[in-house]
Amino acid sequence: MMVLNRKFSLLPERMAISRLPKDASPPSWALSGPFFSVTRTEEELSVVCPQINVPEGIKRDEGWRVLKVEGPLDLSATGILVSLITPLARERISVFAVSTYDTDCLLVKEESLKKAVQVLSGEGHEIREDSSEFRVRSRKSKDSSE
Repeated sequence: MMVLNRKFSLLPERMAISRLPKDASPPSWALSGPFFSVTRTEEELSVVCPQINVPEGIKRDEGWRVLKVEGPLDLSATGILVSLITPLARERISVFAVSTYDTDCLLVKEESLKKAVQVLSGEGHEIREDSSEFRVRSRKSKDSSE
């Protein structure tokens, strides 16, 4: 499997991952913001959205940040997600992945964000921040041109 160096965008919003009953309709609060995902299975309706949108009383896990792989990615490509998650797993960094037609997004807990960025940068990936609150110098791959 050939591993390519990827570029990531760090989105500024703090996200929540919420669980609703399997027969719930997607709520309007879940469908706003620059990033959200709604997924239904036979067991549940899962919502990923800005945590500020989630009303009280909803089962949720807050404090997630989004590292979005800059795409588009080829849908027929194999091993992209595993190549990004494996180094994080080695460092015991939990990841919640969301994939779209064009890209993959890695959600990591805020308290693990700095370490996740360091690990991904150490693997030769470049992290671009969309938020001024989090400063980290990205390391470019040796064969990337400036």
